[in-house]
Amino acid sequence: MPKTNRIKNVSAWLLCGLLLLPSVPFGGAAQTLQEHRQKSDTQKRPKLAPDLEETLAQAEKDEAESKPNKTLGQVRRRKLENPPSLSGVWSQPSQTSSPSRKMERVIVNLSGLATDIRLKSCLLKLGGQVHQIHPNIGVAAVELPLGRVRELAAETVIDYVSPDRPIQAFGHLEKTTGAEQARTLATMNGVSTLDGTGVGIAILDSGVDSNHKLIRPSDGHPGIIASTDFITVDALTDRYGHGTFVASVAVGSSALSKGAYEGIAPSANLINLKVLNDEGVGLTSRLIAALDWCILNRTRYNIRVINLSIGTPAKDSYRNDPLCLAARRAHAAGILVVAAAGNEGKDRFGNKLYGGIHSPGIDPSVLTVGAANTFDTDRRSDDRIATYSSRGPTRGYTADAAGVKHYDNLIKPDVVAPGNRIISASSQNPDGEDNFNNLVQTYPTLAVNTSKKLEDRTMLLNGTSVAAPVVAGAAALLFELNANLTPNLVKAILMYSAQPIPGYNTLEQGAGLLNIDGAVRLARLVRSNPTTLANGNSMLTGALPASQSSFIANEICPWGQSVITNYCFLYGSGLMTFWQGVYARTLVLADATKVVNGAILQVPGLTTPGVLCSGGVVFADGGTTGDDRVVAKGVVFADGVTIASGVVFADGRITADATAFPDIRVKAKVVVPGD
Repeated sequence: MPKTNRIKNVSAWLLCGLLLLPSVPFGGAAQTLQEHRQKSDTQKRPKLAPDLEETLAQAEKDEAESKPNKTLGQVRRRKLENPPSLSGVWSQPSQTSSPSRKMERVIVNLSGLATDIRLKSCLLKLGGQVHQIHPNIGVAAVELPLGRVRELAAETVIDYVSPDRPIQAFGHLEKTTGAEQARTLATMNGVSTLDGTGVGIAILDSGVDSNHKLIRPSDGHPGIIASTDFITVDALTDRYGHGTFVASVAVGSSALSKGAYEGIAPSANLINLKVLNDEGVGLTSRLIAALDWCILNRTRYNIRVINLSIGTPAKDSYRNDPLCLAARRAHAAGILVVAAAGNEGKDRFGNKLYGGIHSPGIDPSVLTVGAANTFDTDRRSDDRIATYSSRGPTRGYTADAAGVKHYDNLIKPDVVAPGNRIISASSQNPDGEDNFNNLVQTYPTLAVNTSKKLEDRTMLLNGTSVAAPVVAGAAALLFELNANLTPNLVKAILMYSAQPIPGYNTLEQGAGLLNIDGAVRLARLVRSNPTTLANGNSMLTGALPASQSSFIANEICPWGQSVITNYCFLYGSGLMTFWQGVYARTLVLADATKVVNGAILQVPGLTTPGVLCSGGVVFADGGTTGDDRVVAKGVVFADGVTIASGVVFADGRITADATAFPDIRVKAKVVVPGD
């Protein structure tokens, strides 16, 4: 197939469907790590937030207009050539002062090179000052003349500069994901407002604080309908703080701050299963027990979604991993398992890591979620992949008799969702100082609202564990719309409607950024009982939208129109027009394609004519050296693309989770520096 046709129905964010790690053109020499870094440096995103850039541009324009015969470029050069005196900080200007001298409060994301002294020294020479430094999340609040902000952004200790905006991100998740507008889409199947009513979402975590205002029952919000403890402590008390936060992102009510912190599916039934202790650590065996509990009680509580914002570094192949096998059992029972990808996207030097997907996110049946950084704006055009979000491919493996490791190397994550600097419920710890949970006590900068009313407290978290419940809530909305959707079809709809983020490959973002508006628009067209259809039968009650896009926050948001399988993705409108055999509950999407003699082929009877395969990439086995962290020079993809020597994988880099217990520890993916 001609190249132009192969990518016609998928966005230009992919090169002929290749997954791709940093690579070179076909037939070219391997790219060295140094060359790759140099190339990456030239492709770095802007260091100024878009709205801050607009403010600066307007101020510079105003100043140029106030100085006859001076162009905007001349004004900028004059400021760079004539910096203010270092003898002191500029005083607060009057209303008639030059726009560039106006003092501006901004938030800076600090690089790994930053220290308190370096930051303060930098601000001093720019005529500014530091207001507050948050070392645990790598940000600082500073003030400086508006005209010196560009110079601040140019400093090596600064990764990104954004305005110190009023805290209005409280309703941010609903707006930026399209959930808010999706709630009022066309009525069907007796549903008038999409809010998750009747759908059970099981949160397997550190417990849920039943007294928090976002959790306890209120108008239209049932609260916790079932709770079970798998570690012999009170499941309704979340001393750690992770589970309550995760639950409120998915199903939080509108009872606090006039609905500002409302979750994605606020009327869904919350099932609280405690599998982590007060330090946020548990055992795989208890997590497996909780998954099996969900299967046993799925009908009683209508459990359709399980959220796992926890996991463990992948070692076994998903074919053998007991946690993956438990997740697969839930999938076969009609439950969609949503799991965080992990927070292993970079090393301690800030370099990208590939292959850090955690278990059970490595299983093909699981909907694995990476984290996006929205930069606190509702618009999606400025969204990026969070630097810490784990990248694929999956690195679970089996070893043959000769000791050679054969890695699964599946494409993951499946989608990404907002997971950076999200604010939601902060649980109370009856034994903690001032009743703060253990997370806030350990990292005080996470606290946002420290009200004496314990049920009103909120906190800030970053991580794929925050992104996962956003997707879990979205899935609940689709199940509410049509209870006969299968986990595979819901997963496919969420991927097909996702918006690709330019500049990131498939192993970083999967199918793209979650788009709830698009997913609901698709799901409402699906026949009431699609599982009765045969492969190739018409699946919809009407035509697909002509534009195949959504309009969110005053922007057109194109759908990627692709569905990830194992080593490739399928694309074409036929994916949603016709029932695909692979959507059946007894299968997984990865069953749609197979590898034969190094070539990726579609499996007859599981996809329809007109559904195309990207061609994909098959990673070679055994391409490791030394400590299994580096893919050896010369490892070749099936279609001739060579990985550079020095591409780093996350294999073997985590040892803290290995214990002498018979089970692997699982940990909450939570405290990571925000972007």
